[in-house]
Amino acid sequence: MNPLPENLRHLYPFGPLSFATPSGARMSFVDAGPRSDAAVLMLHGNPTWSFYYARLIQRLAHARRCVAPDHVGMGLSEKPPAALNLENRVADILALVETLALKKLDLVLHDWGGAIGLGLATRRPELVNRIVLLNTAAFPLPRIPLRIALCKTRALGPFLVRSLNAFARPATWMAMRRRRLSTDEKHALLFPYRDAPSRAAIAAFVRDIPMSPRHPSWNTLNSIADNLPLLADKPVHLHWAGADFCFNRLFLDEWRRRFPNASVAEYPDAGHYLLLDADAEILPRLERQLVP
Repeated sequence: MNPLPENLRHLYPFGPLSFATPSGARMSFVDAGPRSDAAVLMLHGNPTWSFYYARLIQRLAHARRCVAPDHVGMGLSEKPPAALNLENRVADILALVETLALKKLDLVLHDWGGAIGLGLATRRPELVNRIVLLNTAAFPLPRIPLRIALCKTRALGPFLVRSLNAFARPATWMAMRRRRLSTDEKHALLFPYRDAPSRAAIAAFVRDIPMSPRHPSWNTLNSIADNLPLLADKPVHLHWAGADFCFNRLFLDEWRRRFPNASVAEYPDAGHYLLLDADAEILPRLERQLVP
């Protein structure tokens, strides 16, 4: 059953399924298209949810199985009070893939989805067919925008992110450059985060950004980065929004260094929500790359 209000369901016309993660929390996920053990696995970041991929799913599902989970605490998944970290989230996705008996994956990864998805890929490279990266990272870089750094602070961060909704709400305009989101699109993006308790995982994702070796997720992220050469034989496609205030040119240059054979499509005037901001341009390109 689609739990969105009736007036938003045309934007997210799916009846999400659910499964119990290793921690026991309920994870919601979309599973659309023909049944197959090969799928396009789409992983969102913070503060989005599988709604971010809704139009891409609709574009591909005539020919490809599309699986798009909501990370625990995000979207339509259960929102437990305990915070998860990068290691937990990689384990969740590995468990989902095993539960669905998926044998071959095309990965589409955005924002935190990059570290999580490439965590899966570097542990199980035999599962991976191709990789599509959308303004993301899976390696530490000593840079963080001030506005995100403020949301990471121990005292001020939870108040900003949870009480004032000063992370998810501003993203609906700060992550867009080419166009404005419609009222319904904004409501759909924010629907899972209607009160302070429902925003706990948004704050936890921000706190989980490792900026030094003292951070609990530093070793996990470093291990993923160190093992990226295991994916050197996979086709990699970089689609990059040039007007992203967070994942800027430094990240794109690092990806090009790590995957020198990757194809690169740049969208110089598009914002961080690339699939929404440059939809008319990027969706046909992704369909050509992901549908045989």
